[in-house]
Amino acid sequence: MRCGLKSQFTFLRSKNLEDKQIMAHDSDICSAPVKVVVLLGGESSERNVSLVSGCQVADALRKAGHDVVAVDSAKDVLSESDERNIMAAGVQVSPPITDTRSTGHSQLAFLVKQEEFIRADLVFPALHGGIGENGTLQALLDINGIHYAGSGMLGCALSMDKDLTKRILRNADLPTPDWLVSPTADEVMDILDVPVIAKPVDGGSSVRLSLLRDQAEVATAVNEDSQAPSPMMYESYIEGREFTVGILGDEVLPVVEIVPKHELFDYECKYQAGMAEEIAPADIPEGLANILQNRALEVHRLLHLRDFSRVDFIVDKDGESWCIEANALPGLTGNSLLPKAALANGINFSDLCDRIVFLAGQRIMTQGL
Repeated sequence: MRCGLKSQFTFLRSKNLEDKQIMAHDSDICSAPVKVVVLLGGESSERNVSLVSGCQVADALRKAGHDVVAVDSAKDVLSESDERNIMAAGVQVSPPITDTRSTGHSQLAFLVKQEEFIRADLVFPALHGGIGENGTLQALLDINGIHYAGSGMLGCALSMDKDLTKRILRNADLPTPDWLVSPTADEVMDILDVPVIAKPVDGGSSVRLSLLRDQAEVATAVNEDSQAPSPMMYESYIEGREFTVGILGDEVLPVVEIVPKHELFDYECKYQAGMAEEIAPADIPEGLANILQNRALEVHRLLHLRDFSRVDFIVDKDGESWCIEANALPGLTGNSLLPKAALANGINFSDLCDRIVFLAGQRIMTQGL
């Protein structure tokens, strides 16, 4: 861990690996490097994003002085040469065609019992989508007594399920667009009308995101979605400006405005350079920025998120701020929004990843989890 943080801690591994703990010691000198496993890849439709995110995190943590190994949950340990090749290739223009039901539970359960995980002081999940983000990975790590950065099983499960997220938001009187899950075409037209947004209930990275403008498009989408591997959500379209707010510990990062080249902030706009203008900090009145930041922190806490997250909003022409969704494991590629928000606050990418490890260590040593 590098100097300059508020305090330092050292990870000490118990001789009894079944009772591994992380202990803290205040010191005037920088603490010893932390042994980190960055878990990435997987088999979800977000595999390619996860590979690039995870390799960039691994590289950043090494630059911060940590002892890092990157593990692809669908394969095995990556060499640093593998990592460099993945980073050089970048994120594909289109998401891979992947059946998200093929989640590799048995492979992941096998992996977390391997030496790399047993010897690690901390796991840094960069496993976007599927079991990496819906709480399954976090439950496996908890069961095996392995400490990790980021949100726990509950927070991941709640935020990954957009239907549950929106129910919690609505119950807390936080504005969120009306929605239906797996409806008929008639229900969409009668209850929501058009235009509507269609997206997976439990997906991310804008995979299978679409805007439906008329009854024919709705009917086609509903018919196609009936064959989809996961339920689809249909959400009232709110026309307006798109913003996102990152959370780092209890710190709210500057608001970022997203201006995509396409009509929607889709997969290509999200991950290909030059396909979206991302203004950090957003050029908006202080009052609006405060509203978005306060609501983002409220959502972060309502969903039991921890260490870091990102919350997305649309602000309509009347100035109302609509919460769209929350991200327990936001992207960490060079083109991702959380790193851009952090940079607007003076935190470069290596410092951001280091800070996340530090926050996890503080949480573990004070709360034991």
